[in-house]
Amino acid sequence: MAQITHTLSGEIVIREGAAQVPPATDATLSQLPAWKEYQLILFRIAFIFFIAISVPNSAEWYKQLVQLNWFHLNYRDLYDIARFGSGINFLGNTIFGSQLLGYANWVTTLLVAIGGSLIWTVVVKVRKLPRKEYYRAAYWLRVVVRYRAGIGIIGFGFTKLLPLQMPYPSLGILNTNFGDLTAQKIYWLSIGIVPWYQVFAGVVEITAGTLLFFRKTTTLGAILLLGALGDIVYVNFAYDGGVHVYSSYFVLLSAFLLVNDVPKIYRLLVQERFTVPVNFYPSFSQPWLKYTRIGLKSLTIFLFLGVLFYLQYINFRYDPYKQPAVAGVKELRGNYQVTEFRINNQVIPYSPVDTVRWQEATFEDWSTFTFRVNKPHPLDLSNGGGDPQRDVNRTFEITGLAGGQRAFHYYADEVNKVLYLEDKYKPIPDRRNRTAGVGGDGGAVPDKVAERAMSRQSVKKKTKEKWIPAEALKNIGDEAVKINPLALSARRAKDYAATPANEFRKRFIVKYTTADGSHIVLSGVDENKDSIYVVLDRVNKQYALSRSTLQAGNY
Repeated sequence: MAQITHTLSGEIVIREGAAQVPPATDATLSQLPAWKEYQLILFRIAFIFFIAISVPNSAEWYKQLVQLNWFHLNYRDLYDIARFGSGINFLGNTIFGSQLLGYANWVTTLLVAIGGSLIWTVVVKVRKLPRKEYYRAAYWLRVVVRYRAGIGIIGFGFTKLLPLQMPYPSLGILNTNFGDLTAQKIYWLSIGIVPWYQVFAGVVEITAGTLLFFRKTTTLGAILLLGALGDIVYVNFAYDGGVHVYSSYFVLLSAFLLVNDVPKIYRLLVQERFTVPVNFYPSFSQPWLKYTRIGLKSLTIFLFLGVLFYLQYINFRYDPYKQPAVAGVKELRGNYQVTEFRINNQVIPYSPVDTVRWQEATFEDWSTFTFRVNKPHPLDLSNGGGDPQRDVNRTFEITGLAGGQRAFHYYADEVNKVLYLEDKYKPIPDRRNRTAGVGGDGGAVPDKVAERAMSRQSVKKKTKEKWIPAEALKNIGDEAVKINPLALSARRAKDYAATPANEFRKRFIVKYTTADGSHIVLSGVDENKDSIYVVLDRVNKQYALSRSTLQAGNY
């Protein structure tokens, strides 16, 4: 028999009885209101659609899950489990040749869901199956959507709780003219300079996700998620942020979770009528069902609230994913004016319109050297996200910046005082996101497009020269392990081990001489094979912005 109880909050909960009832005479479900025909059809569409976008259907996702090294995890390992996107993609992710701003996959999935629901309805009619309301199926569909949304938004939220997604601007960025920043970059920096606001946004997202793990707080969690991510969707469209599809994904999931509650909330808050929610919960009276449910819920909470927080904290402290992790040469750090600049032994005097002479230079706290010239360079329009483990591929400090800003990652042989520099900009960026599907904090070229472009580019490449001598490499050390041991992971080791043998980058080598870093002389050969001689004098710039109190990385 059905068990009908009133909770302290006034909710009526209808549970299946402890005794098993044959399906043909299901006493529990017979006491619930019958569904109208259109409700049955809409549910069938919703069931197919939301299962398709909530359950991973990529072989790459399952392969990555199986291959995880659980003893040497990187935060991105769990984040990618939570970040996946699914759907039915049989039209090449386009509709009539258009990606529909990234939503084409949703449209194709919806079309399949409508077709599947029509077949479902016809089968029910033709076979004259007994009328059946889908209360039990609806409950489990809500469970899938609840946990999908909860896990996903918690992964998203931790990158804000520990402010990594929108980092505080580097010196090179602070020295960039406002008019040389893209709209996307301006927005991301406007959040990065107020890290405690970013923390607040993370608290909201994590709270929403946590509330979705519990059915009695699902409505509150869905309302919070809808409001928070709805704003992010609009911001991404307004500033061309590139994360509109992934944020819309959570808006869609939260809206689905609220569909049944909207009429009740309307009656209660607008019409001011007495309202008693009626919900169906299946019975978990058998011990194995009860303990399985508790075990799976506990494991999910432990992994995505406990373990993921720890991994994200380690990432924040020692290996921030949007800025290099390896410390730069301490005596070189700071802003510099270019006092003297020679190329091929010819002195080039300062001129704001000169297209060769460096205008200013900066050594960051990490292993990046930047300088500015009055010459346009290709613009990286990504947001510098994804999962690059190699410092040279962490490009937030160059994305969205124009005005002739150049950024070079350097390997320092501090014994012989030599810097080996390679351009952080690549015409064909490396793959940044490892799981396919709904977009996230990435912005890289799609895998197949990148692979085709790389194959065309490889024809033009020459065999890589050993541009760093063996003796220098010994002095430099292995960059893969030059961070705190707590941050070492299987993913980092794998990424460094997979460094392309024929990587196409602009490179140059310079010797540096300095007593205390206030006066530096660089001499060597630049990326155009021209000899250069540069004198840098440190400038103590005073910025109107206060230095971040939540600075990622350990330098």
